[in-house]
Amino acid sequence: MDRRAFPRTDNTLPLLLTGYAWLPNRLRRHRGPVLRTRLLGRPAVALHGPDAVRFFYDERHVRRSGALPEPVRSTLFGHGAVHGLDGPEHQLRKAMFLGLLADPRQLEQLVARTVEAWDAAVPAWRERGTVVLLDAVAEVLAAGVARWAGLDISDDEVAPLARDLVRMVDGFATPGPRHWRARLARRRQERSIAALVESVRDGSVQLPEGCAVQVVALHRDADGQFPAPRVAAVEVLNILRPTVAVCWFAAFAAHAMHRWPENRGRLAADDASFATAFTQEVRRFYPFAPFVAGKAAGDVTFAGESVPEGTLVLLDLYGHQHDPALWEDPYRFRPQRFLDEPADPQKLIPQGGGDPATGHRCPGEGVVVGLLESLAPRLARLDCTVPDQDLTISLRRMIARPRSGFVIHLARGAAEE
Repeated sequence: MDRRAFPRTDNTLPLLLTGYAWLPNRLRRHRGPVLRTRLLGRPAVALHGPDAVRFFYDERHVRRSGALPEPVRSTLFGHGAVHGLDGPEHQLRKAMFLGLLADPRQLEQLVARTVEAWDAAVPAWRERGTVVLLDAVAEVLAAGVARWAGLDISDDEVAPLARDLVRMVDGFATPGPRHWRARLARRRQERSIAALVESVRDGSVQLPEGCAVQVVALHRDADGQFPAPRVAAVEVLNILRPTVAVCWFAAFAAHAMHRWPENRGRLAADDASFATAFTQEVRRFYPFAPFVAGKAAGDVTFAGESVPEGTLVLLDLYGHQHDPALWEDPYRFRPQRFLDEPADPQKLIPQGGGDPATGHRCPGEGVVVGLLESLAPRLARLDCTVPDQDLTISLRRMIARPRSGFVIHLARGAAEE
C-alpha cells in the first residue's frame, strides 16, 4: 500500500464532531478489512474484529512509541508514560504496574480503602441532601486510592485532587476549555508529586514500605537509572487517574439501575455473581474509550492488505463492544449474558485487548472490575431518589457521561437498607 493511496481529506474534525460513532459508522460502510483514512494530518488505517485485536497487540505489527498525539500525552497519559514505550523498557515498567495493580492482596486493600471512603462519605451526602453522583464518587475513589498509594492527604485535599484527576480524563479528547483545564490539572499534579518523589529518593520523606508511591519513586528503568522525577510523577498519576475514572462507570451503573430497575434488587441482595455480570455489562454497554491507537512497526500486512511503516493504526473498541457478530442483541443492556457465559478477555475489550503481562492491555482492568463489583451493590442499597434531570448520554461527547452527572437526592437521616 503506497502512502499516496491514503485519502487527502483529514478526518480529525469529523471525529471530534461525531464522537464514538465516527469510526464504527465508517467501518460499517467500508468494504474490506482495512479502512484507510487520515487523522491529525497523518495517514491512518482503522481495524475491527477479533483478528484485528490479535494483530494490534502484537508488537511485531504495532508499536506505541510515537503513536500518541501531543494533546493526549499532555492531558491523559503524561509525557514519558508506560503507554508510549515498547520492548524491554515497556516490559520492565509494565511489570511494576502489574506488581501493584494485579496482585490480589493489593487489589483487596485498595477496594477496602475505597469502601471505607464510601462509608465515610454517605452521611455527608445525606447532610447535603442532593449530590452529583459522578463527582461524589470521584472524591470517594480519590480518597481511597490516594491513601492506599501512600499519599498523606487530608480530607480538605481530596476534592481538589479528585477534580484534577477527573479533568485529565474529561478533557483529553476535545478542544476548547475542557482540554486546557486538563492540561493545567496535569501540570499542577505532576509538579506536586514530582516534589514528593524527590523527597522519597533523598530520604527526607518516609512512606509505608511497598506502597505505590514508594515503589514508583524507587523504580529503575532498563538502563538501571531512576526516571526523571516528573516521569515518576506521571506514572503515579497513571495509577491515581484511571482509578478515579471509575466514577464514570459508577454513574453509568446508576443510569442502568434507574433505566432497568429490575437489576437493582439483585445487586442490593449481595448476589456476588450478578454483581460481576452487571459490572461487565456496564463496561461493555456504555461508551468509554472509543478506540486505541498505535503505529505500524514496519511494512506489515493485515488480512492481505499492506500497511506502511509508521502508519497510524486505530483499533475500534466501541464498535467492537456493539458488534452483532460478536454479541447477541448488542444494544440491549443484559447482564445475564455474563452469567450465561463468563467474560472472554479477548472479546470484552472496553479498555483494550491483548495480554496485560506482555502487551499494552491496561494493568488496572482488575481494579475497575473489583471496585465496581463492590460499589454497585452499595449504590443499589442507597436510600435515595432520582429527581428530574437530563440523563442524556451523548455519543458526540468524548468522554461520554450522563449530561447531569447523575443527580441523586438522599433524605436526611436515611440509612442504607
